[in-house]
Amino acid sequence: MKQVQDYIRTIVDFPHEGIMFRDVTTLFADPRGFRMAIDQMLHPYAGIDIDKVVGLEARGFILGGAIAHQLSVGFVPIRKKGKLPGRTISQDYKLEYGEAIVELHDDAIKPGEKVLVVDDLLATGGTAEAGIKLIQRLGGEIVSCAFIIDLPELGGRKRLEAMGMEVNALCAFDGA
Repeated sequence: MKQVQDYIRTIVDFPHEGIMFRDVTTLFADPRGFRMAIDQMLHPYAGIDIDKVVGLEARGFILGGAIAHQLSVGFVPIRKKGKLPGRTISQDYKLEYGEAIVELHDDAIKPGEKVLVVDDLLATGGTAEAGIKLIQRLGGEIVSCAFIIDLPELGGRKRLEAMGMEVNALCAFDGA
């Protein structure tokens, strides 16, 4: 019986030499694999009060939309700077090779709303941390952070847990 990680392709030396890129597009393309991933990501939240699912750009949109649909709650995207059309708040963060900025519509989360943060991969945790800070600035309460893949050696889980976040991941891979 296949498990979620069996659907994930590894591409060596992408986007840079020495990187083992964990490609979830092969998981998304397979109807059984995709359903399995969504069902397993939902499992820890059965019976938990969630008002919104926030997806981190870009693969978090695919997962977040499906999860929000299953939970019958709203979906909110956190996007790269300049991609959202309305008034936004922004948060900068460090990448492995530089800096970036993510944004959230300033009316997307209401104070006290319970939020589930979703993305495909947890590496250093920089993007997730920036997204969490945006949600918290609007008064949202993070219920948990859910990922398909955790890369434990890069420290993202520890970083988010140090912020007081619950972190769930379906599988882990060694290395970067």
